[in-house]
Amino acid sequence: MEWLSWFDARDYEFARQVLQRGTAALYFIAFLSTLNQFPALLGERGLLPVPDFLDYARRLARPTLFRWRYSDTLLRTVCGAGLLIAALLVVGLPQTGPPWLPMLAFLALWFLYMSIVNVGQTFYGFGWEILLLEAGFTVAFLGSNQTPPPATILFLIAWLVFRLELGAGMIKIRGGREWRDLTAMLYHHETQPMPGPLSRQAHLLPRPLHKVEVVGNHFAQLVVPFFLFAPQPLASVAAGIIILTQLWLVGSGNFAWLNWTAIVLAFAAVSDPVAHAVLPFIPLDWHAGGQTPVWWLGVVLAVTVLLLVLSYRPLRNLFSHHQLMNASFNRWRLVNAYGAFGTVTKQRIEIVVEGTLDDDRGAPDDHWLEYGFKGKPGDVRRLPRQWAPYHLRLDWLMWFLPLRTVHEDWFYAFLDKLLEADKPTLALLRKDPFDGERPRWVRARSYLYRFASRAEFRESGERWVRVLLYDAIAPLSLSPEP
Repeated sequence: MEWLSWFDARDYEFARQVLQRGTAALYFIAFLSTLNQFPALLGERGLLPVPDFLDYARRLARPTLFRWRYSDTLLRTVCGAGLLIAALLVVGLPQTGPPWLPMLAFLALWFLYMSIVNVGQTFYGFGWEILLLEAGFTVAFLGSNQTPPPATILFLIAWLVFRLELGAGMIKIRGGREWRDLTAMLYHHETQPMPGPLSRQAHLLPRPLHKVEVVGNHFAQLVVPFFLFAPQPLASVAAGIIILTQLWLVGSGNFAWLNWTAIVLAFAAVSDPVAHAVLPFIPLDWHAGGQTPVWWLGVVLAVTVLLLVLSYRPLRNLFSHHQLMNASFNRWRLVNAYGAFGTVTKQRIEIVVEGTLDDDRGAPDDHWLEYGFKGKPGDVRRLPRQWAPYHLRLDWLMWFLPLRTVHEDWFYAFLDKLLEADKPTLALLRKDPFDGERPRWVRARSYLYRFASRAEFRESGERWVRVLLYDAIAPLSLSPEP
């Protein structure tokens, strides 16, 4: 049917393969992260147990499989199903069937993960959670190998990247002065939530290069997104710039799957001829399926209209003086508002957790041993690891403590679990200094951290320089049993 030529994006088969397989891979990582961490953080005996939250969750009326009942067994079953479906999509098995098959697979991932996010409380309050949900829902309607990629869905994915990038750019311009006077990157590599192995080297770059970083960021987020909707090859060039800037962020920090999601989604604007010109091994005459069935056309157009209608409030938000960051405007977490780092922290304050076996809470400092976290800075000699796209939720929330308040319910629950030597909680850590033995006391201390200069590192071998500020939480012990 020639009249469908406007709907069939036959030159975007490579884009569809990247979008479907890449999004599925990110879901696999998200479910794996949940499987490994959710029971200790939010399970039946977690720091913020979901069973205690369900009454409030029902009042919120957000869709979740756990609406009426939660158990760790059910959570693990949901994760197992998510991992299996995501793995099948990564290898491309559902895509070989009719278009409704990958659609159902992605919608299953979307609903299963939304069930988790909607009861995840503060541990799932990150912008990339709703970003992954929106991506999974939208990618669900890209069809299968039997049909050409739908142009309207590729447009909606480009619209998602546009909101993600421009939202982040606008929140910065409206935020801290450091983004306007080009000094933000003098601090950001050092104070970001979870530095990576190259973050210190990025921080030690000459000052003029840090200003170039900020200018490049503004260009990539405030100018380039508009060209995602330009004719080819301009749209592909815009996507390439976004991909390259996101790769720089991947290399210089750990932001879970935020940057990787942006990279995957940006391929929606990359056409097969451009992809082939850059990477000749990508087929130029990729088989893009047969004709689009009328019923599938109806489904895709209905979803397109739905997402365009839901775009009204996010579009207004982009240009609002009271711009919301990482917000959902509907209970299904679709067509959201995004943004990050409207202000940059100038100093790095770390909460260090210590314990002692001494009966006396006033034990000498050398009797107090430090718990080691997997991702957040602690040991001043340790080289930070690259964790992204894997998400260490406990470590991320530890970064927020000094920015908000250390007196969070979940943090006191965490200290209680350390006093109990709770195995699931200790499994979230890199190092238990007591090898499973219960400490008598635990405390939390506030330290000022900064990256060591090259000269300081050569002299001491320490990558961080830290200074004790104060005791954030005085020594705590378990209440004696009656």
